[in-house]
Amino acid sequence: MADADKTEKITVNVGVVDLGEIDLLVREGFYSNRTEFIRIAIRAQLATRAAAVEQTVARKTLVLGTRRYTRRDLEEIRAAGATIDIRVLGLASIADDVPAELARATIASVEVLGAFRASEAVKAALADRIV
Repeated sequence: MADADKTEKITVNVGVVDLGEIDLLVREGFYSNRTEFIRIAIRAQLATRAAAVEQTVARKTLVLGTRRYTRRDLEEIRAAGATIDIRVLGLASIADDVPAELARATIASVEVLGAFRASEAVKAALADRIV
């Protein structure tokens, strides 16, 4: 998966004084651009709470990172007469060739802290199961 596929665009409103300070640091060469400053600031803040994140991931039994569900995965789950709960901190994706009825038959719930990618039909089929 390409790095661009692992990122999400967000919009952040920043006060004009804070923005000016960021621009000054960029101009002075501390950062190559505003985006680099924001990414580093986010990583630094997340690092201060890393233990809390790890404890919560373990407590809630979340998959940390990227988890992709293929049509074959879901067909095997259906053949076993089982269902799954998708619980991911990061990126959860369902392959584009997964029919909505297969997703509905095999996925009991979806809880994603990050990004959830699936076809519009699958998202609609699971709408009442997405936390």
